[in-house]
Amino acid sequence: MNICVLARNPNLYSHKRLVEAGEAAGHEVEIVNTTKCFMNIASHRPAVYYQDRKLTGFDALIPRIGASVTSYGAAVARQFEMMGVWSLNESVAIVRSRDKLRSLQLLSRKGIGLPVTTFAHDTSRVDELIEMVGGAPVVIKLLEGTQGKGVILAETNDSARSVIQAFRGANINILVQEFIKEAEGADIRCLVVGDRVVGSMMRQAPEGEFRSNLHQGGSATKIRITPTERSTAVSAAKAMGLNVCGVDLLRGKHGPVVMEVNSSPGFEGLENATGIDIAGKIIDFIGKNAKPNKTKTRGKG
Repeated sequence: MNICVLARNPNLYSHKRLVEAGEAAGHEVEIVNTTKCFMNIASHRPAVYYQDRKLTGFDALIPRIGASVTSYGAAVARQFEMMGVWSLNESVAIVRSRDKLRSLQLLSRKGIGLPVTTFAHDTSRVDELIEMVGGAPVVIKLLEGTQGKGVILAETNDSARSVIQAFRGANINILVQEFIKEAEGADIRCLVVGDRVVGSMMRQAPEGEFRSNLHQGGSATKIRITPTERSTAVSAAKAMGLNVCGVDLLRGKHGPVVMEVNSSPGFEGLENATGIDIAGKIIDFIGKNAKPNKTKTRGKG
């Protein structure tokens, strides 16, 4: 099978591991730089070009699209889909998961546990927004933030009010969420492949920090999750329409709550913490579910 990994940086751990696992399973794997692709959108003849050739012959696509190029990356993935290439995560699901507000609305509709969240355009009722999530401390998130960036903990109602009004004054959209104090700076990353959680770890924030992301200095340890946490992670992935994703959970007093669903999760920390071959499980899923077109040939055209 010929597999295309759509990614900008071929040197990232997760991308290299996907290539290694794919080749070990007997597949041909090529990393294609998302932003170096260009498209010919012609009736009945959609095409993607890269460097000096027209891309043909791929049986499966692994979209590893960075948040900063979501729109263009999704357009490239969609073009491959128009060409009949099977995609591990479809473009519409990637765009859906990148929209924090839409994600929460979809998860809420499915009855999946979430932190109480408010969103508004007009800040004249800011005190009501804060009260709706239980009052300070509250978490304020930029809709476009990733890897723990653009996430602020407001310790008091006054500070929350100031931050909300400052962001809205700059016409920046934000979410206001309840602070899950009982999580004590820890969250759980579940890696979902298909309808299974194939690996999980607990990420603990460093002293004085509430964000547990490894990019923010958090530490990771292997953890055994509960059946409820497992079913919540799988349900969240299905709600987003993603075959592979990272689901971040907090252990709330009323059960697990989903904080985020990541359509292009890194798994270096998870593989190191658990010893599980995450890349291999992703490749196995592709091998069992992709529908390769044997008539295509890859190369210049």
